[in-house]
Amino acid sequence: MRTFGRGFVLARALSSAEQGARRVELFPAIFSIFYQFGDAFAFLVISCAGLAVIFGMMGIINLAHGEFIMCGAYVTAASARAGLPLPLAIACGAVAAGVVGMALERAVIRHLYHRPLDSIIATWGVSLIATQGVLIMLGPTMQGIGTPLGSTLVGERSYSVYRIVLFASAVGLLVGLYVLFYRTRFGVIARATIQRPAMARALGVDTRRVYGLTFGLGAGLAGLAGGLYAPTMTMVPTMGATFIVESFVTVVVGGADIFLGAAPAAAILAVIRAALTAWYGQLFGQIGLLVAVIVVIRVMPGGLSAFLKRWQR
Repeated sequence: MRTFGRGFVLARALSSAEQGARRVELFPAIFSIFYQFGDAFAFLVISCAGLAVIFGMMGIINLAHGEFIMCGAYVTAASARAGLPLPLAIACGAVAAGVVGMALERAVIRHLYHRPLDSIIATWGVSLIATQGVLIMLGPTMQGIGTPLGSTLVGERSYSVYRIVLFASAVGLLVGLYVLFYRTRFGVIARATIQRPAMARALGVDTRRVYGLTFGLGAGLAGLAGGLYAPTMTMVPTMGATFIVESFVTVVVGGADIFLGAAPAAAILAVIRAALTAWYGQLFGQIGLLVAVIVVIRVMPGGLSAFLKRWQR
């Protein structure tokens, strides 16, 4: 009986050890999936935030969104090479893009409200001018900055720590925008101005100033995207094109509301892209992303936010 009891205890110990070994073997695979999801989610949220603010609150389809991203990236790289710490350099990139956006709104966009086709052509023209202007003045490429924070080893694979920071930045960005638009006086005035401009003017709100600040905020968020991803990319005048497809895809799928639309859409698209990328590679991840967009547009023409609002009602 004692021998049998010792054998049973030994078998249980071996079984526990095997289960622990399996958990250790599974952890790298699970971490890889979550890492791929976090990377895709961060890219979609950060790249589309400025576009979602401008389109969702102002109805302007900004085809110069990629050039605001390029502006933020270039200013970030130049500031970092000048000796500023990377967080301050990223803030400089966001502020520079925001200032350029406010100037553009005052000079061009302000005259094109409620004229969506004209605004598309105008922002497309600005996009071409900005790209060619940077190419002529600064050349075909610019010296970049290295990716900070190094990498960490999980299992047999190495992962960039900075990519994890980008995921945390995306979550923080959503929280910050929610607080700004739903917990501050500016957010209340901005939403009231967008929804009922005549009533806001009757109450003494300077609607032109609100429009300018909102457009500047959207441009600044685009600059922030460029600044955050500047350490991971090659500095070229056309780098904004890397972001533009995913940005528009996320906003189209999500709809006009950044919280009920763009953020959930980014999560859904990130799951699809991460899963297909992990199983079949980067190309299938991109194809799956575009197929998902086609299906969502066919089923929910108003986007995810319109569907969720109807479901709430």
